[in-house]
Amino acid sequence: MASFGWKRKIGERVSKVTSQNFEKESADEAAGVESDEVDWLHAIKRKKELLLEDNMSKSQRLKEEGALLAQSGRHWEAIKKWDEGINLTPEDAALYEMKAQSLLSLQEIFPAVQAAETAVSRNPQFVEAWQTLGRAQLGLGEIGMAIRSFQIGIHMCPSNMELWDEDLKWARQLLQQKKEVEAAEARERNQTGFSIEQALIPDYDFESDEVVAACDAISRIQKAVTAGGKKIVVSSSGTVTNEEPKKDNASTSGDQELFIKAR
Repeated sequence: MASFGWKRKIGERVSKVTSQNFEKESADEAAGVESDEVDWLHAIKRKKELLLEDNMSKSQRLKEEGALLAQSGRHWEAIKKWDEGINLTPEDAALYEMKAQSLLSLQEIFPAVQAAETAVSRNPQFVEAWQTLGRAQLGLGEIGMAIRSFQIGIHMCPSNMELWDEDLKWARQLLQQKKEVEAAEARERNQTGFSIEQALIPDYDFESDEVVAACDAISRIQKAVTAGGKKIVVSSSGTVTNEEPKKDNASTSGDQELFIKAR
């Protein structure tokens, strides 16, 4: 009778060398998988870097093309180029500043202010952006704000003589002229006692309670004397008199009129 014994476990007969080779191959495969993951992540990162570099190079090319168009007076075409560059690199303050300059040349003052404000928000240390913003603000008549923008630019770059001699000096002259005009108008008001606006015909309120009451009183008096064939005369002083109408043979005998004169 055959004796009973436990079944050997799977792999029990596998040699030690075979087992070691298997473990080594498994470790190499795991390392290969990890290496593939690292390479995959690195490839994505590298792809983003290349895309960013490509956008920056395209934006730079569009910036230069727009500058050439603006120099030849083709400002709308230049703005289109710079807008394309802004779509690629929206943080580039120079694109907004150049766009603001062309908008000023086209007398598009409010959009120029917006573009220049965006430029200084993207790069607060951009001196030329503050200068362009000040010029756009002068176009809107905001002299005080323009002087502040010029002063900020001078504070960052005191050696910029264009800001000193042209922009800030001109803005201060405009401010002085504005003060002189306002002072002259104030003196004229003090001398005449009223301004030009006050000299115009006043705006009467024909629906006020006083006017309505006066009209109602005249109407009631008119109705009261209509049957007697009398004429109502309301003088400027407010007195009311009744007068007998004069008969005119040439006129029709059956018609009588009521004349109301008020002032």
